[in-house]
Amino acid sequence: YGLDMEDIHTILVWDLGGGTFDVSILELGEGVFEVKAVNGNTNLGGDDWDQRIMDYLAQQFKEKENIDLGNDRVALQKLKQASEKAKIELSKSYVAEIRIPFISDGKTLQAKLTRDKFNELTKDLLQKMVGPTKQALADAELKPREIDRVVLVGGSTRMPAVQELVRNLLGKEPYVKINPDEVVAIGAAIQAGILTGQVRDVVLIDVIPLSLGIETQGGIFSKIIERNTTIPTSAGHIFTTAHDNQTEVDIHVLQGERALAAGNISLGHFQLKDIPLARRGEPQIEVTFDIDQNGILNVSAHDLYTGNKKSVQIKSPGKLSDEEIKRMLEESQIYAEQDEKRKEEIQINIGVENMIRAAQVVMEDGKDILYQSELDEVERKILEVKGALTSGDSQKIKLKTDELKEKVKALDRKIKGYRRQNINDKLQISNDKLGF
Repeated sequence: YGLDMEDIHTILVWDLGGGTFDVSILELGEGVFEVKAVNGNTNLGGDDWDQRIMDYLAQQFKEKENIDLGNDRVALQKLKQASEKAKIELSKSYVAEIRIPFISDGKTLQAKLTRDKFNELTKDLLQKMVGPTKQALADAELKPREIDRVVLVGGSTRMPAVQELVRNLLGKEPYVKINPDEVVAIGAAIQAGILTGQVRDVVLIDVIPLSLGIETQGGIFSKIIERNTTIPTSAGHIFTTAHDNQTEVDIHVLQGERALAAGNISLGHFQLKDIPLARRGEPQIEVTFDIDQNGILNVSAHDLYTGNKKSVQIKSPGKLSDEEIKRMLEESQIYAEQDEKRKEEIQINIGVENMIRAAQVVMEDGKDILYQSELDEVERKILEVKGALTSGDSQKIKLKTDELKEKVKALDRKIKGYRRQNINDKLQISNDKLGF
């Protein structure tokens, strides 16, 4: 790229091929290529620009000759070839002459297309490149001014409008001293050399395209490694049991961006068994995700009390097609508000359930210590919380849950205080008997 590789440089790559558009942001230096963020549009490519010319020419021909080319497969193929040729010509000239003899019913299609008209026909396609670029910059936590060089890949980036968009959007002159048609093949050859050991001074550091995590209580997706995290990487969270005396937990590994597990891709299941009997919330289960340089994911669950451990290996969890990744990212945005609302409802239900269970535990622990009126009051507040939950009024649910929480805390302090005093009294009696 014509840069001094002794220094660190940030490169943004636009890859506009025939059918897809990809944005990659990399950090280069000392032979290391680190991917900072990726994005794109799998439904945008040079073919879309060709189609706009085709539609325009077909409409012009219909108005002039009253012949619809839409159902003539041979004519459409000729039109496609001529449209692509015109697009290429308009990258060098301001006017393209288009002539297709005997395209249909013995008629000849002849037209002129200016670069300005072409840009007018395709300006909305150009704007579709803006969103993925801004998102990649946001994911990499970079401003346009922090990009050192913009590299264009794919024959469609030869279009002057694309290069002008680089200048307007990123404030940089695009780097054009590399053949955009050959650069992917060159990169593939270098990567092959790295994998076979023939190229030793270059390292490519990749990122995961979608977040990884597990399903937790209520069907919530709990992310452990966020998308665009550089690999190799490792991360872990502490989880606990959802039920009393739960002796095993099911670890459901998922990939995606939706707040709820059902909206993401399942990568695998495994179980951690022989958890000692305990109240829910007491066991501590550490779940760790570890991804190596080859993209192999190892997931382990570790009971911190017993030392019991179970793990599973998932090969290449990120090897989804660009179209699948794009679809999942789009769905996460479309359903974000809906998912968050449902997640909040689930969390409220879990919180209420936990609070009611805590109240029942205190009642059981204090049945020989508390007054019956106090136990009755806790029962009444539990019923109030359940009633609020049925109403679906989140503010009322919070108010009644907080009231129950404060009452439970007060009674718990009373029970513990009584027991401490009882122990102290017994110690005093023992000490008196021993003559201390």
